[in-house]
Amino acid sequence: MTTDLLVCGLGPAGRALAHRAPAHGLSVTAVDPNPARRWNATYGAWEDELPDWVATATVAATIARPAVWGTRRFELDRRYVVFDVAALQISMDLGDARVVADRVAEIGRSRRGAKSPEWVRLSSGAVLTAHRVIDARGLTRSPARAEQTAYGVVVSRDLWAEPLFMDWRPDNGAAPDETPSFLYAIPLDADRYLLEETCLAGRPALSGAQLRQRLRARLRCRGIELGGDEAVEHVRFPVQGGRPGARRFGAAGGQLHPATGYSVAASLAAADPLASGSSIWPVSARAVHGLRSAGLRALLALPPADLPRFFDAFFDLPPNLQRAYLSGRDDLPGTAHAMSTLFRNLPWHLRRTLVTGTLGLSR
Repeated sequence: MTTDLLVCGLGPAGRALAHRAPAHGLSVTAVDPNPARRWNATYGAWEDELPDWVATATVAATIARPAVWGTRRFELDRRYVVFDVAALQISMDLGDARVVADRVAEIGRSRRGAKSPEWVRLSSGAVLTAHRVIDARGLTRSPARAEQTAYGVVVSRDLWAEPLFMDWRPDNGAAPDETPSFLYAIPLDADRYLLEETCLAGRPALSGAQLRQRLRARLRCRGIELGGDEAVEHVRFPVQGGRPGARRFGAAGGQLHPATGYSVAASLAAADPLASGSSIWPVSARAVHGLRSAGLRALLALPPADLPRFFDAFFDLPPNLQRAYLSGRDDLPGTAHAMSTLFRNLPWHLRRTLVTGTLGLSR
């Protein structure tokens, strides 16, 4: 049987697409090695990025004005939400979709011509056909790809109660010339906070052991001693390698923001247009993706000690320019304006470093 849409991978992007496709009259098959696996990562998003179909019950916490520390404190005039990940996954039910528990071994087209069904060969040897096959299996790790890593612990609000989107203050014990990391501190619900030491992008990125040591040092400097029995979160994923295209989705398909690592909200928002057959990669979006990739190369080029100053300059931008760069995936004028304004506002030595480093680093 040839289905209308075959989705490879049931992470947040693939599940969102498989969930929304029936609303557009499509029959769906979804393939994943472990389709019942529960997600255990923490997902956050800017509230204004979310499509209307995302249920309010999937939001566990909302931060009205997240704080940022570079070398000084900023408050962002933009609401940030943290998902109840279990509720988000359950809310995207797969309804009448056919779900196959297997691994995709190969994706291709029939040799009979472009209008013939596309096909997927599974590890079991079975072959499935569909009018469209979308690869949403994420990105594979590679030493050539920069990664984001993090180590976090869950604590009670009695121990911590200040939401911090980014805190680059140098109290985590790292030497000035070491790869930098920041503290991400966000509420998980009414009772708990996630405190996470994060390497935004590194090639190689900091290890979990290094981040654990830094988090403990940072909290100790602030008068907090961990007991050792806290729930722990580990994060490691590539921020390079996604390729915009009509048959890839999620991180694999370029929805991941190369310079921030955020992808869930962008994938949720793009699920309906992709299901309906619309292009989610107009020329403007492809150009923005290229500029964001240049932004990642710029971050990798910066000397560690200068990164907090870079974020001072970024969060000094007007809110509309911050939003254009962080969320305007097809806003080419806004993204270009944000990046050029940021560049002009940086000290001369940082501008010189960004130009030489960005041109010298490979993608």
